[in-house]
Amino acid sequence: MVSPPKMDNPHCLPSFLPTTLFNDQHCRAHPFCRPLKMNHPILPISSPSSSSAMVAASPFTANAATVLIQEHHDETTRLLIDDRAVGTKPFLPRASSYNSTGTAVNGSSFYQQRRRRIASDTSLPSLTMDGGCRSDSVAHAASDTFLLTRLGFKLLRYLVVGYRWITRFLALGCYALLLMPGFFQVGYYYYFSSQVRRGIVYGDQPRNRLDLYLPKNSDGPKPVVAFITGGAWIIGYKAWGSLLGQQLSERDIIVACIDYRNFPQGTISDMVNDASQGVSFVCNNIAEYGGDPNRIYLMGQSAGAHIAACTLLEQAIKECGEGESTSWSVSQIKAYFGLSGGYNLFNLTDHFHGRGLYRSIFLSIMEGEQSLRRYSPEVMVQDPNLKIAVARLPSIILFHGTADYSIPPDASKSFAETLQRVGVKAESIMYEGRTHTDVFLQDPMRGGQDDMFDDIVAVIHANDPEALAKDAVAPPRKRLVPEFMLKMARAVSPF
Repeated sequence: MVSPPKMDNPHCLPSFLPTTLFNDQHCRAHPFCRPLKMNHPILPISSPSSSSAMVAASPFTANAATVLIQEHHDETTRLLIDDRAVGTKPFLPRASSYNSTGTAVNGSSFYQQRRRRIASDTSLPSLTMDGGCRSDSVAHAASDTFLLTRLGFKLLRYLVVGYRWITRFLALGCYALLLMPGFFQVGYYYYFSSQVRRGIVYGDQPRNRLDLYLPKNSDGPKPVVAFITGGAWIIGYKAWGSLLGQQLSERDIIVACIDYRNFPQGTISDMVNDASQGVSFVCNNIAEYGGDPNRIYLMGQSAGAHIAACTLLEQAIKECGEGESTSWSVSQIKAYFGLSGGYNLFNLTDHFHGRGLYRSIFLSIMEGEQSLRRYSPEVMVQDPNLKIAVARLPSIILFHGTADYSIPPDASKSFAETLQRVGVKAESIMYEGRTHTDVFLQDPMRGGQDDMFDDIVAVIHANDPEALAKDAVAPPRKRLVPEFMLKMARAVSPF
């Protein structure tokens, strides 16, 4: 057995990575160099047939049998697996204070210090890219790729890879290969465009970073979309939103793609906390990048739509609690866009199990069966005790394809109807014959008219006649992938 590489500094990068890529500033700021604090042990993984026995839980204690998995001294992938219980923590953790003027009190100094430490390579809103910035971008890309690869292989061990997973991974590979012409063009824009600010730090946890997509036109404050990417709570990554960010920025809309910890690096409460911190950063700092803090929209796709909805509802509940301090307010969000999301976990657990996201894995992500209600926004908004908090929610618009078999379209229809019954302004918009990936990838890569994109832009620019006039004469978007490859990709898509 090959010994793991030695580390001169247990809190920095492994010695087998080129140290020239990472200076002291980066090492202090990068999530690789900070230990991960896991607040929830993760349910043990077993075969689907025995999954029902795993949801029974008892209070977690220090004497519970645990297994500490820690390879290559990588503290960002530390996992605590408890074979007896799933620990829980309060649903409403305290945050830094928020005053009536919409500014962070305790959080402001933290962000200011953070920006001063890493301003040279992440946060300065300059529109130039020198050699140093490019080398830092390569460093970020290398470290993020290493982290994602490590977590991916670690996850495969828990999945107990069988025939179903092998076929899905093969389908995913074929799907990505067919869309590669579009991915190359979007990737070039992501890494080399001066309008993209990559890896801006918004918190202290691993992967607490976001990317900003800025319009070329800088005449006046721009509307902002804070976007939470999807990925089945397992493979989400901020770069997945690069195509959306590029296309919205061409319509004078700033996009902030917020990264967050995935399973097994974190569980659902960690994901919601990360998303909340990212939204807080956007609300309190977007003006520095030319954004309008009074026109911020929250958007999520697939699992990201679920995380974003949980984040929004949790924030509304916090604001109604006595003595609760917050770093941003639901009133700062103009509207919520949910794309192909699921909002009632009780209705989706069996569906996901049938599609390969086994019950044992899913319940581990959601911190046990006892937490399903807590993280089901459709169920929570019907609680009479939360009536005041629910009344604080902004307008909610849910988008879904009628041919979506990853998350049934009824998930969005049911949530919209439930919200309407409890007095929230909400609607669901269905796209006939569209699948889970059609509305987010294939249609945007097809070029020309995109119904969902046009609907989103129309809502954002609704009260801006000048922007609407520009939208009316905007040139059609170019095609990124030939039509026959898009049809083949749709046929083999595992989503």
